[in-house]
Amino acid sequence: MPFQKSAVEPLDAVINVRLTVSEKVRLQEDADFAGISMSALVRRRYFGRPIIANADVVTIKELRRLGGQLKHIHNESGGAHSQATAGALRAVTAYIERLSCDRQKG
Repeated sequence: MPFQKSAVEPLDAVINVRLTVSEKVRLQEDADFAGISMSALVRRRYFGRPIIANADVVTIKELRRLGGQLKHIHNESGGAHSQATAGALRAVTAYIERLSCDRQKG
C-alpha cells in the first residue's frame, strides 16, 4: 500500500531523502511507536500535525473507562465516598489532559 489518499488529494508525489543508518532506525522506531509509516511520520512532523502514540491512545481510553466507573461508584453510593471519588476523578482527568498535551507536542 505505497500510496494512500490523504483527505481529498492522493499521495502521488515522491521525494528521496538521504539519512544515516542511525537516523533511519530512529525514524522507524518513532513511526512504529506511533503506529504509522515513516512517510506519515515525516509529513505530520513537517506540517505540524499531532503524532499520537498507540500507547497513549490505549492509555487514554482506559483512563476514560476508569473515570466512568468512578463516576458510577459516586452516583451509586449516593455520594458516600464523594471526597475519595472526586480526588480520583481529578487525578484521572489531569492525567488524560497531560497525555493529550504530550501527544500533540510529539
